[in-house]
Amino acid sequence: MSGRGLLQGQVALVTGAGGGIGRGIAERFAEEGAAVALHCRTSVESARDTADRIRAAGGEAVVLHADLTDEDACHRLVAEAAEWGGGRLTALVNNAGVQPVQELAGMTAAEWRTVVDTNLTGVFACTQAAARLMRDGDGGTVTHIASVEARSPAPAHAHYCASKAAVVMHARSAAQEYGPWGVRVNTVSPGLIDREGLADAWPEGVRRWQQASAVGRLGRPEDVGDACVFLASPLASWITGHDLLVDGGASARPTW
Repeated sequence: MSGRGLLQGQVALVTGAGGGIGRGIAERFAEEGAAVALHCRTSVESARDTADRIRAAGGEAVVLHADLTDEDACHRLVAEAAEWGGGRLTALVNNAGVQPVQELAGMTAAEWRTVVDTNLTGVFACTQAAARLMRDGDGGTVTHIASVEARSPAPAHAHYCASKAAVVMHARSAAQEYGPWGVRVNTVSPGLIDREGLADAWPEGVRRWQQASAVGRLGRPEDVGDACVFLASPLASWITGHDLLVDGGASARPTW
């Protein structure tokens, strides 16, 4: 594997590793020397393909399945990742999430709960289980993938925006409470991350993001992965409770 070995010897669990951002995070962790457990719920083939690529490049990877809206399933997932890692888990990246589009006026409580349970409750349960394991080991790191929409709401995304804002505050609270256990907790808030077919499906949105970005492009999954690697590495040993914006400078754009 290429890389500088920033995470050499670590055992990491990345949730939602079957999606584009999750794949980028898992691959960057592996490139920096971590053994990676890739969680998926429905994107099984994609997660397996990523794990195969990691192993082909000389890394260690396994695919695990769980429904993160189920608290017990979250705890089992973390335990399985640690068991695969020889009884250790040093890094958790809570990336799994959903982003449906629904205006508030027509939103049902069930639709609201689906987003909150996946994006927030799963983060709480996985973090709780991981922190207990890390306390019994040599500490570790937890990184939640939030969103720029935690600060800047978008139309028809109220449930998503609220869940991501709550994820940021969960991390800040967890940083305080789990800090004495040797566990650092942070968030990464990406802007628009490119994926196959996005420019065709949302050309106007892509154009606006490119114009808003100080560097003139959309984000890439590896951009988010780089931020997560940094926060899980010794380079960030005095950083906890922080929300790291990864948006190409779009949030620095004047709004007037």
